[in-house]
Amino acid sequence: MTDPRSALRQQLRQRRRDIPAAQRIEAAEQLADALFALPFAPPHGPVAGYWALDGEIALHRWQMRLPDALTYCLPVLSGEVLRFAPWRPGQPLTANRYGIPEPDVAAGDTLAAEQMALVVAPLVGFDAQCRRLGMGGGWYDRSFAFRQARPAPPWLVGVGFAAQQVEDLPVQAWDVGVDAICTETTTFIPR
Repeated sequence: MTDPRSALRQQLRQRRRDIPAAQRIEAAEQLADALFALPFAPPHGPVAGYWALDGEIALHRWQMRLPDALTYCLPVLSGEVLRFAPWRPGQPLTANRYGIPEPDVAAGDTLAAEQMALVVAPLVGFDAQCRRLGMGGGWYDRSFAFRQARPAPPWLVGVGFAAQQVEDLPVQAWDVGVDAICTETTTFIPR
């Protein structure tokens, strides 16, 4: 069965690709400020970002400003879920099956989703009710499905450009909710 959100994904992906380079750079700086201002921003522990592709808002400004007590990680595909590997610029990367760079580390050197303090996830679209539309592969939903039964760490934050907001986003039963959505202009936190 085809996901009825496919056409919306295509439209919103093009919308973010159309954002000019200068605006993207400024948005990355503003997004970093928003992430540091979150009321639940952790003071220490592992935090995860992502390698921005396909017009996704970049996290490099946030990553470069993280205090030493926080360890920056990137997602690594592991079976049908994500694990997370500490990574610093200059350390080796390898392309996963989708061509996305991920740390070139042994599986034993990765962290499970439950071990993270905060995870920043890219999105294709979102609404003001903090519903996140991803790429459709379900990686974040499967990896954090344990949060469906009970609220549990880590904090999940969806990030994107303000231009990716829609009025009302349809959701599926398997969609894992986020604790906030940050853009370069606004932070949304569910009530």
